[in-house]
Amino acid sequence: MQKDQRKDIRSIFDAGLDAADPKEAVRRYVRLLGNSRLKVKDRSYNLKNVENIYIVGAGKAASPMALALEEIFGSKVKGGHITTKYGYTLPLTYVSVSEAGHPVPDECGIRGTKRIMSILKGTGRKDILFVVISGGGSALMPMPAEGITLAEKQAVTKILLECGATIHEINAVRKHISQIKGGRLAKLANTDTVITLILSDVIGDNLDVIASGPSVPDESTFTECMQILEAYGIRNRVPESVLSHFQQGISGIAEETPKPGDVLFSNTYNVIIGSSRLSLDAARKKARELGYNTMILSSCIEGEAKEVAKVHAAVAKEIILSGNPLKKPACIISGGETTVTVKGRGIGGRNLEFALASAIDIDGIGDVTILSGGTDGTDGQTNAAGAIVDGQTVKNGMKRGKTALHYLIENDSYRFFAGSDDILVTGPTMTNVMDLRIILVT
Repeated sequence: MQKDQRKDIRSIFDAGLDAADPKEAVRRYVRLLGNSRLKVKDRSYNLKNVENIYIVGAGKAASPMALALEEIFGSKVKGGHITTKYGYTLPLTYVSVSEAGHPVPDECGIRGTKRIMSILKGTGRKDILFVVISGGGSALMPMPAEGITLAEKQAVTKILLECGATIHEINAVRKHISQIKGGRLAKLANTDTVITLILSDVIGDNLDVIASGPSVPDESTFTECMQILEAYGIRNRVPESVLSHFQQGISGIAEETPKPGDVLFSNTYNVIIGSSRLSLDAARKKARELGYNTMILSSCIEGEAKEVAKVHAAVAKEIILSGNPLKKPACIISGGETTVTVKGRGIGGRNLEFALASAIDIDGIGDVTILSGGTDGTDGQTNAAGAIVDGQTVKNGMKRGKTALHYLIENDSYRFFAGSDDILVTGPTMTNVMDLRIILVT
Protein backbone atom coordinates (compact mmCIF):
# COMPACT_ATOMS: atom_id res chain seq x y z
CA MET A 1 0.00 0.00 0.00
CA GLN A 2 2.90 2.38 0.75
CA LYS A 3 4.02 2.18 -2.87
CA ASP A 4 0.52 3.10 -4.04
CA GLN A 5 0.42 5.95 -1.55
CA ARG A 6 3.73 7.34 -2.80
CA LYS A 7 2.50 7.21 -6.38
CA ASP A 8 -0.74 8.92 -5.38
CA ILE A 9 0.90 11.61 -3.26
CA ARG A 10 3.28 12.56 -6.08
CA SER A 11 0.34 12.75 -8.52
CA ILE A 12 -1.50 15.08 -6.14
CA PHE A 13 1.60 17.27 -5.75
CA ASP A 14 2.11 17.42 -9.53
CA ALA A 15 -1.51 18.48 -10.02
CA GLY A 16 -0.86 21.39 -7.67
CA LEU A 17 2.23 22.36 -9.67
CA ASP A 18 0.35 22.26 -12.96
CA ALA A 19 -2.24 24.69 -11.61
CA ALA A 20 0.48 27.24 -10.86
CA ASP A 21 1.65 27.48 -14.49
CA PRO A 22 2.73 31.13 -14.93
CA LYS A 23 2.05 31.34 -18.68
CA GLU A 24 -1.54 30.22 -18.27
CA ALA A 25 -1.94 32.59 -15.33
CA VAL A 26 -0.89 35.56 -17.49
CA ARG A 27 -3.21 34.49 -20.30
CA ARG A 28 -6.16 34.32 -17.88
CA TYR A 29 -5.76 37.98 -16.99
CA VAL A 30 -4.25 39.72 -20.06
CA ARG A 31 -6.16 39.80 -23.36
CA LEU A 32 -6.08 41.81 -26.57
CA LEU A 33 -9.50 42.90 -27.84
CA GLY A 34 -8.90 43.56 -31.51
CA ASN A 35 -5.96 45.81 -32.36
CA SER A 36 -6.81 48.78 -30.18
CA ARG A 37 -8.04 47.53 -26.78
CA LEU A 38 -6.20 45.80 -23.96
CA LYS A 39 -8.05 44.10 -21.12
CA VAL A 40 -6.14 43.38 -17.89
CA LYS A 41 -8.46 41.71 -15.39
CA ASP A 42 -11.23 44.33 -14.96
CA ARG A 43 -9.43 47.32 -16.56
CA SER A 44 -9.45 48.33 -20.20
CA TYR A 45 -6.70 50.30 -21.98
CA ASN A 46 -6.80 52.13 -25.31
CA LEU A 47 -3.74 51.12 -27.34
CA LYS A 48 -4.18 53.70 -30.12
CA ASN A 49 -1.97 56.28 -28.44
CA VAL A 50 0.51 53.81 -26.91
CA GLU A 51 4.00 54.20 -28.34
CA ASN A 52 5.92 51.28 -26.82
CA ILE A 53 5.41 48.26 -24.58
CA TYR A 54 8.23 47.29 -22.22
CA ILE A 55 8.56 44.31 -19.89
CA VAL A 56 10.74 44.21 -16.77
CA GLY A 57 10.69 42.08 -13.65
CA ALA A 58 12.26 39.42 -11.51
CA GLY A 59 11.46 36.07 -9.93
CA LYS A 60 11.58 32.34 -10.46
CA ALA A 61 8.55 32.55 -12.77
CA ALA A 62 9.64 35.72 -14.58
CA SER A 63 10.69 33.90 -17.80
CA PRO A 64 7.38 32.15 -18.54
CA MET A 65 5.44 35.27 -17.50
CA ALA A 66 7.45 37.44 -19.91
CA LEU A 67 7.14 34.77 -22.62
CA ALA A 68 3.34 34.83 -22.29
CA LEU A 69 3.34 38.62 -22.77
CA GLU A 70 5.62 38.30 -25.82
CA GLU A 71 3.21 35.78 -27.32
CA ILE A 72 0.26 38.12 -26.68
CA PHE A 73 1.84 41.34 -27.99
CA GLY A 74 4.49 40.09 -30.45
CA SER A 75 6.54 42.87 -32.04
CA LYS A 76 4.61 45.50 -30.07
CA VAL A 77 7.10 44.71 -27.30
CA LYS A 78 10.00 47.09 -27.86
CA GLY A 79 12.27 45.68 -25.19
CA GLY A 80 12.78 44.93 -21.54
CA HIS A 81 14.77 42.87 -19.09
CA ILE A 82 14.02 40.25 -16.46
CA THR A 83 16.21 38.50 -13.90
CA THR A 84 15.55 34.95 -12.81
CA LYS A 85 17.22 32.22 -10.78
CA TYR A 86 20.05 30.16 -12.25
CA GLY A 87 18.52 27.42 -14.39
CA TYR A 88 15.10 29.09 -14.65
CA THR A 89 15.60 30.81 -18.03
CA LEU A 90 13.41 30.38 -21.10
CA PRO A 91 14.35 31.81 -24.54
CA LEU A 92 12.72 35.20 -25.17
CA THR A 93 12.60 37.25 -28.38
CA TYR A 94 12.20 40.88 -27.34
CA VAL A 95 13.19 40.83 -23.67
CA SER A 96 16.71 40.17 -22.42
CA VAL A 97 17.25 37.78 -19.52
CA SER A 98 19.91 37.41 -16.85
CA GLU A 99 20.33 34.74 -14.17
CA ALA A 100 21.29 35.54 -10.60
CA GLY A 101 21.65 34.15 -7.08
CA HIS A 102 18.79 33.14 -4.80
CA PRO A 103 18.04 33.28 -1.88
CA VAL A 104 21.22 35.27 -1.28
CA PRO A 105 21.70 38.03 -3.93
CA ASP A 106 24.88 38.24 -6.01
CA GLU A 107 26.70 40.50 -8.50
CA CYS A 108 24.71 39.09 -11.43
CA GLY A 109 21.55 40.30 -9.70
CA ILE A 110 23.09 43.77 -9.39
CA ARG A 111 23.87 43.88 -13.11
CA GLY A 112 20.35 42.74 -14.01
CA THR A 113 18.82 45.37 -11.74
CA LYS A 114 20.96 48.12 -13.29
CA ARG A 115 19.63 47.06 -16.69
CA ILE A 116 16.05 47.20 -15.39
CA MET A 117 16.59 50.64 -13.85
CA SER A 118 17.99 51.92 -17.14
CA ILE A 119 14.88 50.73 -19.00
CA LEU A 120 12.60 52.32 -16.39
CA LYS A 121 14.28 55.69 -16.74
CA GLY A 122 14.03 55.44 -20.55
CA THR A 123 10.27 54.95 -20.67
CA GLY A 124 8.01 57.74 -21.92
CA ARG A 125 4.57 58.89 -20.79
CA LYS A 126 2.80 57.13 -23.69
CA ASP A 127 4.49 53.78 -23.08
CA ILE A 128 3.03 50.81 -21.20
CA LEU A 129 5.35 49.17 -18.70
CA PHE A 130 4.57 45.59 -17.68
CA VAL A 131 6.28 44.43 -14.49
CA VAL A 132 6.31 40.66 -13.92
CA ILE A 133 6.92 39.65 -10.31
CA SER A 134 7.06 36.24 -8.66
CA GLY A 135 8.64 34.48 -5.72
CA GLY A 136 12.36 35.10 -5.38
CA GLY A 137 12.05 38.54 -6.96
CA SER A 138 13.38 40.29 -3.87
CA ALA A 139 16.73 38.45 -3.89
CA LEU A 140 16.95 38.50 -7.69
CA MET A 141 16.51 42.27 -8.04
CA PRO A 142 19.07 43.72 -5.61
CA MET A 143 20.32 47.30 -5.62
CA PRO A 144 21.65 48.25 -2.18
CA ALA A 145 20.96 51.70 -0.79
CA GLU A 146 23.77 54.25 -0.94
CA GLY A 147 26.52 53.39 1.54
CA ILE A 148 25.64 49.67 1.73
CA THR A 149 27.66 47.10 -0.23
CA LEU A 150 26.36 43.91 -1.82
CA ALA A 151 28.42 41.86 0.66
CA GLU A 152 26.72 43.66 3.53
CA LYS A 153 23.29 43.08 2.00
CA GLN A 154 24.19 39.40 1.53
CA ALA A 155 25.16 39.19 5.19
CA VAL A 156 21.87 40.72 6.33
CA THR A 157 19.88 38.36 4.10
CA LYS A 158 21.71 35.30 5.44
CA ILE A 159 21.25 36.39 9.06
CA LEU A 160 17.52 36.96 8.56
CA LEU A 161 17.05 33.61 6.81
CA GLU A 162 18.78 31.73 9.62
CA CYS A 163 17.18 33.49 12.60
CA GLY A 164 13.65 32.29 11.79
CA ALA A 165 12.27 35.65 10.62
CA THR A 166 9.08 35.51 8.52
CA ILE A 167 9.08 36.54 4.87
CA HIS A 168 7.12 39.66 5.88
CA GLU A 169 9.89 40.66 8.29
CA ILE A 170 12.70 39.77 5.90
CA ASN A 171 11.19 41.83 3.11
CA ALA A 172 10.51 44.82 5.36
CA VAL A 173 14.26 44.99 5.98
CA ARG A 174 15.10 44.35 2.32
CA LYS A 175 12.87 47.22 1.21
CA HIS A 176 14.68 49.67 3.45
CA ILE A 177 18.18 48.80 2.21
CA SER A 178 17.21 48.96 -1.47
CA GLN A 179 16.99 51.54 -4.26
CA ILE A 180 14.25 49.68 -6.15
CA LYS A 181 12.05 47.78 -3.69
CA GLY A 182 9.19 49.10 -1.57
CA GLY A 183 7.52 51.06 -4.39
CA ARG A 184 10.72 52.61 -5.70
CA LEU A 185 10.50 50.78 -9.06
CA ALA A 186 7.26 52.64 -9.81
CA LYS A 187 8.97 55.88 -8.82
CA LEU A 188 11.77 55.32 -11.34
CA ALA A 189 9.42 54.76 -14.30
CA ASN A 190 8.48 57.78 -16.46
CA THR A 191 5.42 56.21 -18.05
CA ASP A 192 1.82 56.97 -17.09
CA THR A 193 0.87 53.28 -17.25
CA VAL A 194 2.49 50.62 -15.07
CA ILE A 195 0.83 47.19 -14.96
CA THR A 196 2.31 44.70 -12.50
CA LEU A 197 1.43 41.01 -12.85
CA ILE A 198 2.14 39.13 -9.65
CA LEU A 199 2.42 35.43 -8.88
CA SER A 200 2.09 35.35 -5.10
CA ASP A 201 4.41 33.35 -2.87
CA VAL A 202 3.43 34.88 0.48
CA ILE A 203 0.71 34.12 2.99
CA GLY A 204 -2.21 36.48 2.60
CA ASP A 205 -1.01 37.65 -0.84
CA ASN A 206 0.19 40.97 0.61
CA LEU A 207 1.18 43.08 -2.39
CA ASP A 208 3.82 45.01 -0.45
CA VAL A 209 5.52 41.78 0.67
CA ILE A 210 5.69 39.79 -2.60
CA ALA A 211 9.23 40.37 -3.94
CA SER A 212 9.36 43.30 -1.48
CA GLY A 213 6.66 45.21 -3.39
CA PRO A 214 8.70 47.07 -6.03
CA SER A 215 5.65 48.80 -7.53
CA VAL A 216 3.26 49.09 -4.59
CA PRO A 217 3.02 51.42 -1.56
CA ASP A 218 4.97 50.30 1.49
CA GLU A 219 3.52 50.46 4.99
CA SER A 220 6.66 49.27 6.80
CA THR A 221 9.11 51.77 8.25
CA PHE A 222 12.73 52.18 9.28
CA THR A 223 11.58 51.98 12.91
CA GLU A 224 9.90 48.64 12.25
CA CYS A 225 13.10 47.31 10.64
CA MET A 226 15.11 48.17 13.74
CA GLN A 227 12.48 46.49 15.91
CA ILE A 228 12.77 43.31 13.83
CA LEU A 229 16.54 43.17 14.38
CA GLU A 230 16.06 43.66 18.10
CA ALA A 231 13.23 41.11 18.37
CA TYR A 232 15.42 38.35 16.94
CA GLY A 233 18.51 39.43 18.87
CA ILE A 234 20.54 40.03 15.70
CA ARG A 235 21.16 43.76 15.91
CA ASN A 236 24.77 43.22 16.96
CA ARG A 237 25.37 40.85 14.02
CA VAL A 238 24.13 43.25 11.33
CA PRO A 239 26.74 45.39 9.50
CA GLU A 240 27.23 48.87 10.93
CA SER A 241 26.38 50.48 7.56
CA VAL A 242 22.89 48.95 7.70
CA LEU A 243 22.29 50.10 11.27
CA SER A 244 23.51 53.57 10.36
CA HIS A 245 21.15 53.67 7.36
CA PHE A 246 18.22 52.67 9.57
CA GLN A 247 19.12 55.34 12.11
CA GLN A 248 19.29 57.95 9.33
CA GLY A 249 15.84 56.82 8.19
CA ILE A 250 14.40 57.03 11.68
CA SER A 251 15.88 60.54 11.98
CA GLY A 252 14.41 61.59 8.63
CA ILE A 253 17.77 61.95 6.88
CA ALA A 254 17.34 58.89 4.65
CA GLU A 255 14.17 58.94 2.52
CA GLU A 256 11.36 56.58 3.53
CA THR A 257 9.74 54.23 1.04
CA PRO A 258 6.67 55.65 -0.80
CA LYS A 259 3.53 55.20 1.29
CA PRO A 260 -0.19 54.57 0.53
CA GLY A 261 -1.79 57.66 -0.94
CA ASP A 262 1.33 58.76 -2.82
CA VAL A 263 0.28 60.21 -6.19
CA LEU A 264 2.96 58.18 -8.01
CA PHE A 265 0.79 55.06 -7.63
CA SER A 266 -2.27 56.63 -9.30
CA ASN A 267 -1.36 55.10 -12.68
CA THR A 268 -0.08 51.78 -11.32
CA TYR A 269 -2.26 48.67 -11.52
CA ASN A 270 -1.19 45.62 -9.50
CA VAL A 271 -2.84 42.29 -10.30
CA ILE A 272 -2.35 38.96 -8.53
CA ILE A 273 -2.64 36.38 -11.29
CA GLY A 274 -1.87 33.26 -9.24
CA SER A 275 -1.46 32.10 -5.67
CA SER A 276 -1.22 29.09 -3.40
CA ARG A 277 -5.01 28.67 -3.31
CA LEU A 278 -5.22 27.64 -6.97
CA SER A 279 -2.62 24.91 -6.39
CA LEU A 280 -4.37 23.67 -3.26
CA ASP A 281 -7.71 23.46 -5.08
CA ALA A 282 -6.14 21.52 -7.96
CA ALA A 283 -4.41 19.14 -5.54
CA ARG A 284 -7.71 18.57 -3.72
CA LYS A 285 -9.48 17.82 -7.00
CA LYS A 286 -6.82 15.25 -7.95
CA ALA A 287 -6.97 13.59 -4.53
CA ARG A 288 -10.74 13.22 -4.83
CA GLU A 289 -10.34 11.70 -8.29
CA LEU A 290 -8.02 9.13 -6.73
CA GLY A 291 -10.69 8.21 -4.20
CA TYR A 292 -9.56 10.07 -1.08
CA ASN A 293 -11.80 11.94 1.34
CA THR A 294 -10.07 15.28 1.10
CA MET A 295 -9.86 18.61 2.88
CA ILE A 296 -7.64 21.68 2.76
CA LEU A 297 -6.38 22.28 6.28
CA SER A 298 -5.22 25.84 5.54
CA SER A 299 -3.46 27.90 2.89
CA CYS A 300 -1.87 30.06 5.59
CA ILE A 301 0.38 27.66 7.52
CA GLU A 302 3.47 29.29 9.01
CA GLY A 303 5.74 28.78 12.01
CA GLU A 304 8.78 26.68 12.85
CA ALA A 305 8.90 23.76 10.39
CA LYS A 306 9.50 21.00 12.94
CA GLU A 307 6.69 22.29 15.18
CA VAL A 308 4.25 22.55 12.27
CA ALA A 309 5.25 18.98 11.36
CA LYS A 310 4.13 17.76 14.79
CA VAL A 311 0.68 19.25 14.23
CA HIS A 312 0.34 17.63 10.81
CA ALA A 313 1.49 14.26 12.17
CA ALA A 314 -1.04 14.62 15.01
CA VAL A 315 -3.82 15.11 12.45
CA ALA A 316 -2.77 11.87 10.72
CA LYS A 317 -2.82 10.01 14.06
CA GLU A 318 -6.27 11.39 14.88
CA ILE A 319 -7.63 10.14 11.56
CA ILE A 320 -6.36 6.65 12.45
CA LEU A 321 -7.75 6.77 16.00
CA SER A 322 -11.14 8.40 15.52
CA GLY A 323 -11.80 9.10 11.85
CA ASN A 324 -11.62 12.84 12.49
CA PRO A 325 -11.51 15.23 10.73
CA LEU A 326 -11.90 12.76 7.83
CA LYS A 327 -12.55 9.07 7.50
CA LYS A 328 -10.02 6.85 5.71
CA PRO A 329 -8.84 6.89 2.98
CA ALA A 330 -8.02 10.49 3.81
CA CYS A 331 -6.00 13.27 2.24
CA ILE A 332 -5.13 16.42 4.15
CA ILE A 333 -3.58 19.30 2.18
CA SER A 334 -2.00 22.50 3.43
CA GLY A 335 -0.14 25.48 1.98
CA GLY A 336 1.87 28.38 3.28
CA GLU A 337 5.49 28.77 4.23
CA THR A 338 7.25 27.68 7.41
CA THR A 339 10.60 28.88 8.74
CA VAL A 340 13.69 27.19 10.17
CA THR A 341 15.78 28.63 12.97
CA VAL A 342 19.23 27.32 12.09
CA LYS A 343 21.25 26.15 15.09
CA GLY A 344 23.20 23.29 13.54
CA ARG A 345 25.75 23.11 10.75
CA GLY A 346 23.81 21.03 8.27
CA ILE A 347 22.26 21.53 4.85
CA GLY A 348 18.55 21.64 4.21
CA GLY A 349 15.43 23.74 3.88
CA ARG A 350 12.02 24.16 5.46
CA ASN A 351 10.38 21.35 3.46
CA LEU A 352 13.15 18.84 4.08
CA GLU A 353 13.13 19.73 7.79
CA PHE A 354 9.34 19.42 7.93
CA ALA A 355 9.54 16.00 6.25
CA LEU A 356 12.27 14.75 8.60
CA ALA A 357 10.39 15.94 11.70
CA SER A 358 7.22 14.31 10.35
CA ALA A 359 9.05 11.03 9.76
CA ILE A 360 10.15 10.98 13.41
CA ASP A 361 6.59 11.64 14.61
CA ILE A 362 5.01 8.88 12.47
CA ASP A 363 7.81 6.35 12.98
CA GLY A 364 6.39 2.83 12.96
CA ILE A 365 2.88 3.89 11.93
CA GLY A 366 1.69 2.08 8.82
CA ASP A 367 -0.38 3.48 5.97
CA VAL A 368 0.60 7.13 6.52
CA THR A 369 2.58 9.01 3.88
CA ILE A 370 3.54 12.68 4.09
CA LEU A 371 4.97 14.96 1.38
CA SER A 372 6.32 18.46 1.81
CA GLY A 373 7.60 20.24 -1.27
CA GLY A 374 8.40 23.72 -2.52
CA THR A 375 6.42 24.56 -5.64
CA ASP A 376 9.53 26.28 -7.03
CA GLY A 377 11.41 22.97 -7.07
CA THR A 378 14.11 24.04 -4.63
CA ASP A 379 14.30 23.91 -0.86
CA GLY A 380 16.87 26.17 0.73
CA GLN A 381 20.13 25.99 -1.17
CA THR A 382 19.65 22.38 -2.25
CA ASN A 383 18.60 20.68 -5.50
CA ALA A 384 15.59 19.06 -3.80
CA ALA A 385 12.04 20.37 -3.59
CA GLY A 386 11.45 18.46 -0.36
CA ALA A 387 10.80 14.84 0.61
CA ILE A 388 8.21 12.06 0.91
CA VAL A 389 8.19 10.10 4.17
CA ASP A 390 6.28 7.28 5.85
CA GLY A 391 6.42 5.06 8.93
CA GLN A 392 9.54 3.26 7.65
CA THR A 393 11.64 6.34 6.84
CA VAL A 394 13.40 6.52 10.23
CA LYS A 395 14.19 2.79 10.25
CA ASN A 396 15.47 2.95 6.68
CA GLY A 397 17.73 5.77 7.75
CA MET A 398 19.13 3.64 10.56
CA LYS A 399 19.98 0.96 7.98
CA ARG A 400 22.06 3.60 6.18
CA GLY A 401 23.78 4.52 9.44
CA LYS A 402 21.79 7.74 9.89
CA THR A 403 19.94 8.67 13.08
CA ALA A 404 17.00 10.91 12.19
CA LEU A 405 16.93 12.92 15.43
CA HIS A 406 20.64 13.73 15.17
CA TYR A 407 20.19 15.07 11.63
CA LEU A 408 17.14 17.09 12.71
CA ILE A 409 19.06 18.71 15.58
CA GLU A 410 21.89 19.60 13.19
CA ASN A 411 19.46 21.06 10.62
CA ASP A 412 20.98 18.50 8.24
CA SER A 413 17.82 17.12 6.64
CA TYR A 414 19.25 17.13 3.11
CA ARG A 415 22.09 14.80 4.06
CA PHE A 416 19.67 12.50 5.88
CA PHE A 417 17.55 12.05 2.77
CA ALA A 418 20.40 12.12 0.23
CA GLY A 419 20.67 8.87 -1.68
CA SER A 420 17.25 7.61 -0.56
CA ASP A 421 13.98 7.20 -2.42
CA ASP A 422 12.44 9.73 -0.02
CA ILE A 423 14.06 12.82 -1.52
CA LEU A 424 11.77 14.81 -3.85
CA VAL A 425 13.53 16.24 -6.90
CA THR A 426 11.52 18.05 -9.57
CA GLY A 427 14.10 20.31 -11.20
CA PRO A 428 13.19 23.94 -11.98
CA THR A 429 9.39 24.26 -12.07
CA MET A 430 9.36 27.85 -13.42
CA THR A 431 6.79 28.82 -10.79
CA ASN A 432 6.53 29.58 -7.08
CA VAL A 433 3.37 29.70 -4.95
CA MET A 434 4.87 28.73 -1.59
CA ASP A 435 4.92 25.15 -0.26
CA LEU A 436 2.52 22.25 -0.64
CA ARG A 437 2.12 19.65 2.10
CA ILE A 438 0.07 16.47 1.66
CA ILE A 439 -0.88 13.74 4.17
CA LEU A 440 -2.35 10.43 3.01
CA VAL A 441 -3.91 7.96 5.49
CA THR A 442 -5.36 4.67 4.28
